[in-house]
Amino acid sequence: MTAVSPIHPTAIVDPAAQLHPTVSVGPYAVIGPQVCIGAHTKVGAHTVIEGITTIGESNVIHSHAALGGMPQDKKYAGEPTRLEIGDRNTIREFCTFNTGTAQDGGVTRVGDDNWIMAYVHIAHDCQVGNQTILANNATLAGHVHVADWAIIGGLSGVHQFTKVGAHVMAGFASHISQDVPPFCMVDGHPLAVRGLNLEGLRRRGFSAERLAVIKQAYRLLYRSGLTLQAAVEALDNLQGSCEAEAQADVQLMLDFLQQSKRGIVR
Repeated sequence: MTAVSPIHPTAIVDPAAQLHPTVSVGPYAVIGPQVCIGAHTKVGAHTVIEGITTIGESNVIHSHAALGGMPQDKKYAGEPTRLEIGDRNTIREFCTFNTGTAQDGGVTRVGDDNWIMAYVHIAHDCQVGNQTILANNATLAGHVHVADWAIIGGLSGVHQFTKVGAHVMAGFASHISQDVPPFCMVDGHPLAVRGLNLEGLRRRGFSAERLAVIKQAYRLLYRSGLTLQAAVEALDNLQGSCEAEAQADVQLMLDFLQQSKRGIVR
């Protein structure tokens, strides 16, 4: 019995592309010469993967995705920039991910175990962490950072250079133009903080003790009337009185605030 190739006969795969033997490629897909794809990844029909693009193992890429295209940046002059995608991601129909630019690190990066729904755009130099959810039509402009476990609601737009912290939940059609600190829930246009993503944290196994400290941190930042600098000092004091896991949660908040360049939603 003749073995069936995992690459459909109508697909166009450049001979220089590096595909693990277990990679499957659907009808009419196009894969360029500088593409490397890891074991057990599935590429859907009519998908185009080009540029210097590395994709890890066990990803599921649905039909008509366009990955590794040149950045939509007028400064781009053909530099050899990259797209890197990790393992076990689901990438739904008509998503577009661009490579990086020389003005940043030269790489757009998507981590592991992300759930990326249809029509999502990830622009040049974005850094997306692990276990995120980007709902339908979420759009990340250039240089956006989205940390682990964040959720971006459908039809939301994230302004260039904005950072979205870990465990954030942004609601439907949010206009995100300032940095969103970890653990917060935000939505609206103009964007507003609505509280903490407590249900999401509970589902991820945060203990009652950790949640209590995160609530204290939130109150210091958003409900105390303190200036941002005074709130940072108060958070630093709070960290010193916590157990180890809660200390790490407060440190995550402190690091985010200290690294923010666009200012936080407040």
